[in-house]
Amino acid sequence: MNILKKIIKSYIFYTLSALGISLGIIANVGVSSYNSMNLSLAHANDIKIGTITIFFNISILLIYMILTKFIHRYKYLMQAFSVFMFGTFINYFTYGVLDGITSHSYIQRVLLFSGGTIISGLSIGMIIYYNVITFPLESLCIKISEISKIPFIKLRYSVDVISVLVSVGVSLFNGLPIYVREGTVISMILLSLTINFSKNYAENKNS
Repeated sequence: MNILKKIIKSYIFYTLSALGISLGIIANVGVSSYNSMNLSLAHANDIKIGTITIFFNISILLIYMILTKFIHRYKYLMQAFSVFMFGTFINYFTYGVLDGITSHSYIQRVLLFSGGTIISGLSIGMIIYYNVITFPLESLCIKISEISKIPFIKLRYSVDVISVLVSVGVSLFNGLPIYVREGTVISMILLSLTINFSKNYAENKNS
């Protein structure tokens, strides 16, 4: 597959991942670990969730650039553009297309959240596989894994735990709702598993 096709497919999966995150937000049963931190900080500062996501992803990208010694200049530019696109789509879906959509029963909301998580996880796994405009967080975890020999999935779960602690702390300090709920537990189980499943499936299929 040539590089242009990889870039186009990666952008498609970026959009699908943003849709999955937005579905999880509107389900209102809690959100994924990383997004619970973003959501609590966004509400604490009266900022849209997509906007705060852009801020953190750019910060993570800067750390990744330092660890890779600034040698992948074109990749950094594509990642930075993708980060802004990703956050913009989250805002577009959450506050635009999906605004006002509600599921009446609890089971419907749990299924909506689970479906959104699976969509995001599978999409992220494919983005990692194409490796042209990956997510800064996953790129950073992969790089740290290469340096430290710690398995990627362990690093990704560690990020989830830290995000939960920050989210709960921010919510309690600012008197906000707790966004770490049953949806967070579902996400901690499904997200990293679906990321690895998608990535490994694509690698095995094309090996």
